[in-house]
Amino acid sequence: MPTEQIVRLVCHPSTPTDAVRAVTVHVHRSADGVLALGFRLEGDLAHILVPAPSPPGIAHRLWEHTCFEAFIAVDGAPGYDELNFSPSGEWAGYRFAAYREVADLADESRAPEIATRPSGGPLALDARIQLAHLSADHRQATLRLGLAAVIETREQTLSYWSLHHPAGQPDFHHADTRTLRLEPIGERW
Repeated sequence: MPTEQIVRLVCHPSTPTDAVRAVTVHVHRSADGVLALGFRLEGDLAHILVPAPSPPGIAHRLWEHTCFEAFIAVDGAPGYDELNFSPSGEWAGYRFAAYREVADLADESRAPEIATRPSGGPLALDARIQLAHLSADHRQATLRLGLAAVIETREQTLSYWSLHHPAGQPDFHHADTRTLRLEPIGERW
């Protein structure tokens, strides 16, 4: 299993948009327990609403506007973590014991590192997550990732992008969206 992958998100068929050409994610899991995600949004950025820069910190309901998301589960476990990354620099984190059953909200001690480059090409957002901040199990476990994006246009319509969409309405929490399997990486000496 490669330690680095580039995956392409697909738009939910009920939320098409001409403003977006592609959403890709560069995924890297390091031996020191860091999950790095590089989201790239290519399209007509003049027609996409990108949140203005804000001081880094926790903010809720980020999915109501353009944001990128990661759903991280230990393979075979019912619980999972949801992390939202806004191009504004804000973020949110939620721990679920099972499907949409909130167990915990993230605090600043679990803050990811976020960097955004919204000009001069595609919108780019890089996030670095310390897996041990999610739980001690995450660092050396096989993980299942669901990667997603919500894109808001100037017309205030939302499109939903994911690695995989189960039947029905967009639902990033559904276990079937966590299709990317990441094996643990041994410590390097």
